[in-house]
Amino acid sequence: MGFEFMLTFENLKNYVMKNVAYLLLVIGFSALANPVETVTVSGKIANVADRKISLRGESFIKEITLKPDGSFSETFKTDYNGTYLLSTAENRMSVYLTRATNLKITADNQDFYKSILFTGKGSTENQYIARKTAVSMMINQEEMYRLDENAFLSKLKEIVAAMQSNYDTTKFEDNDFKQKEAKNIYYFEQLYFQNYPSYHAHYSKTENFKPTASFPKLDATINFDDESAFLFSNPYKQLVNAKFNETAESKMKPTDQFMSAVALPEIKKLKSSSIKNALSQVLSYEISSGNPNSAELYNQLMALSTNALFKKDITEKFNKIKTLSTGKPSPGFDYENYKGGKTSLESLKGTYVYIDVWATWCGPCRQEIPSLQKVEEQFKGKNVRFVSISIDARKDNEKWKKMVADKLLGGIQLFADNDWNSKFVKDYGIDGIPRFILIGPDGTIVNADAPRPSDPKLIELFTDLKI
Repeated sequence: MGFEFMLTFENLKNYVMKNVAYLLLVIGFSALANPVETVTVSGKIANVADRKISLRGESFIKEITLKPDGSFSETFKTDYNGTYLLSTAENRMSVYLTRATNLKITADNQDFYKSILFTGKGSTENQYIARKTAVSMMINQEEMYRLDENAFLSKLKEIVAAMQSNYDTTKFEDNDFKQKEAKNIYYFEQLYFQNYPSYHAHYSKTENFKPTASFPKLDATINFDDESAFLFSNPYKQLVNAKFNETAESKMKPTDQFMSAVALPEIKKLKSSSIKNALSQVLSYEISSGNPNSAELYNQLMALSTNALFKKDITEKFNKIKTLSTGKPSPGFDYENYKGGKTSLESLKGTYVYIDVWATWCGPCRQEIPSLQKVEEQFKGKNVRFVSISIDARKDNEKWKKMVADKLLGGIQLFADNDWNSKFVKDYGIDGIPRFILIGPDGTIVNADAPRPSDPKLIELFTDLKI
């Protein structure tokens, strides 16, 4: 519980890593049968530019507008005792809320993790989380996972010892928290054991890396259907996703493009409604214009999930993709061009337009760059324009420009106006990247979920269209 979740959220599951990069701060929302509880949270968070903070939980989102001086006071209903995500646009961390919570929070958004202070009922446990977060903040994920086995295990032992010392020296007021947190530290360690092989292979650029036989294995006795642990522990959520992915992938055939057919039966076996809902949300990314079975998947997820917020979201998404069929007019854009000025889709009429929606922080997006450059070279001078639209945050505009220059990115390089909330992104129902779209010379949709540059089917498609 704490920042370690955010440090690993890009790897909710290996299947997602291979196919899309997801910007999730919380793993799904779920509607629970627990009695509704009321908590009070107040305080003052200085230097929040947009004066917006939020609290998120399973099937719960509370948006709070700060007063001009940064103060706030909110009493609201929650579904469960457990962890929630407190966030500003720049910072986020877990907080622990129960029916007895009457918590006051003070912080400076410009130095959030060092300045945050909790007082009131529930402050002991939340100040503990803040100290634990400070430990996690010092972890450089890339450097740590690049270490060889012995150095990695030594570093992990040091981190866990620091967390354990924090735990041992805290006089908890909530005994339930204390008991669950002991397991949470264990899940944290297990998560690093689980991640090391694939992360080390990636960061050390060592293909087919396999740890030695003596490297610790994931504890086979962990119960991956524990509602209480899921509501409390973020590392446990990561482990649940890893195990789910492992099971689903083992059942997939090499020719399978989508995992929902094998994954849905596994989800239905679970007892935990929160875990069912979270994994259903993972599968919802397969509701897309490129999946011919989207309608069936939508209906199954609607029947399976008990989360009203999630069901509302996927209904909106499903209705959106129904408007993106071949031959329909494409939504437009008019975005900043790396070379200066702005470029609109309308200005590109008369040629096919192959669009790559990406971001500098997206690993799978970057992996497609060499293949995209090869396709661009192969079809140079043909009747197709290659457009890359970055959905990086506005603050990362210079980072985007630097990568375009450093990687010698070709085609038309554009920067969307409002990252994930850009109209073009929303119009296409894009909730995972990279995403590729092919538009015809007349401005109509050819394929709203086109093959990737690394997929031979893209060349087949271009050839069939006589581009």
